[in-house]
Order: sequence, then C-alpha cells, then structure tokens
Amino acid sequence: MENARILIVDDEEAILNMLKLVFNKEGFTSVHTCTNGTDALHLLEQKKFDLIILDIMLPDLSGLEMCRAIRKGCDAPLFFISAKSSDLDKLTGFAHGCDDYITKPFNPLEVVARVKAQLQRYLSKENKEKQSEILDFGRFQLNLTAAELIVEGKPVPCSAQVYRLLAFFCKHPNQVFTKEQLYYQVWGEDQLVDDNTVMVHIRKIREKIEKDPSKPQYLKTIRGIGYKLVTEEKRKP
Repeated sequence: MENARILIVDDEEAILNMLKLVFNKEGFTSVHTCTNGTDALHLLEQKKFDLIILDIMLPDLSGLEMCRAIRKGCDAPLFFISAKSSDLDKLTGFAHGCDDYITKPFNPLEVVARVKAQLQRYLSKENKEKQSEILDFGRFQLNLTAAELIVEGKPVPCSAQVYRLLAFFCKHPNQVFTKEQLYYQVWGEDQLVDDNTVMVHIRKIREKIEKDPSKPQYLKTIRGIGYKLVTEEKRKP
C-alpha cells in the first residue's frame, strides 16, 4: 500500500505541504501535488494514480468539473476536501462521483486513516481483477494479458486464430456452440464459408491442451450440435 501513487490538488500550498509531510511520515513515498486543475489533469494523462484528493474550489477549474473529467478514464478512489460543509454540498460531491468528502479544517491523521481504508479496498479489487485475467483449467492456463497459453507449466505457441478460438471457449466454459456461432464470434463472418475451418482449429487446440487429442477431456464434441470447453469441476464424476 505504501507504494500507492497519490495525487493531491489544492491551491493552498500550506495544505499540500502538510498533507505530503504526513503521508511521507506514514510511509507513502509517491505523493504528487498540484495547485490547479489544469496541471492536475495534465499529470493524470501521464501517470496512473491509485488515489486522488481534490479541492472543490480551485482557481481555474471547479473540482466538480474535474471529477467528471477524471471519472471518464479513472476509477481510483477520489476524495473531495472543501470548506463547504453543508449536507447539500456533500451530497453534490458524492453525486459527482467522489468516494469521500472531507471538510476544512481537518485532522491530517484522519485523512490518512480514511485514505488507507479506501486504498486497501481499491488495491484488493485491482489484484483480484489482475488474477482473473489468468483463466485456470488445471492442466492448462490462458493468460489473457500476455495472450499466452501455458500447458503443464510450460508456454505453448499458438497462431493468432487458434488463440482467439481458445480464448473464446475459455471465456465461456461449459457452454455449447455451433460451428456457425464460433465462426461468427471468432472469425467475424455471418456465414460459415468452409465447414472444415472450425474443425481444423478445434483439432489444433486439442493437440495443444489435451493429453490425448483423440480422446479429448476438455474440448468436447457435442454430437449433432457443436463443441464446448469443459472445466475440471464438470469433468469430475
């Protein structure tokens, strides 16, 4: 968590310096600051941040306007800090997409505590999403990020079209697809031109993932219908 990148935007340099000092003392080593919205948006285009603290009253842009712009491409936790403390102001802030609203004056240690709580949830969610990019079928795994097939711990080369077909099956396990459906989803054609096209690629996949391609345990033929990729749980008696 201490490696999390934090951006603080406020036109009062005293507040920026105080918050940065407190965060540094709490072990956060990557804290960036800006005194206006324009510079902050430019920095957000260059770097990925794990949490943003944003003053609502800035000299050039409203914090509410900035929040709308940030939320178009960033889902990191976003805090508003503001001298406006009415319930309406807070509700407006949450309606614009903030995750927390802190009123001035504030206790910097309370800010750090709230930040830690939000970061723990956000980074935990991010790690789960990264893990979900690896689809595990026991004997083999498909790494969607690296576009890589791993069989029994070793990378196995795939042609682009074989990989696309396998990835489609892996994203839709235990579902039956006809040749026509597979051709449409993977090749992008409305009409199956060559009946052998799908069959040839199915055979190539089986040669890569099955112990015995002639007796497939994963990529099954459903007689008279099509094919489906069976997970380990479904293969157990």
